[in-house]
Amino acid sequence: MTKEEHIKYWSDQVYDDFDCALVLYKANHYAQSLFWAHLSLEKMCKALWIYKNETNTPPLVHNLLRLITQTGEIFEDEDLMFFNEMNVFQIKGRYPHYAEKLDETISQETCLQYLTKTENILKCLQQKLP
Repeated sequence: MTKEEHIKYWSDQVYDDFDCALVLYKANHYAQSLFWAHLSLEKMCKALWIYKNETNTPPLVHNLLRLITQTGEIFEDEDLMFFNEMNVFQIKGRYPHYAEKLDETISQETCLQYLTKTENILKCLQQKLP
């Protein structure tokens, strides 16, 4: 596959995953919603990582902060902190016991704030792609 095909592979899945996050939010499954929001960010970060690096295979990690800092792009501290905060949802969202505990701590309002920020970051990252 070409570099462009690799980028397309990752970026084509982003908005389907984000739509899943919105459906889960509407169903009051906040931890799982944010798990899918993280997944959409991860895929967009991997697309950007491929675009900004020589190889077409991004690191096999889920850590958004690690992926995004390896692109060489400059981000505000607030955005970097957001990537780091979102990492919590990929870890805890994979294990039902943690997801249940996490669900107890996330309000509808908090989840919506994370989803709104995720959507804004996705648009920003999309603009950095060819």
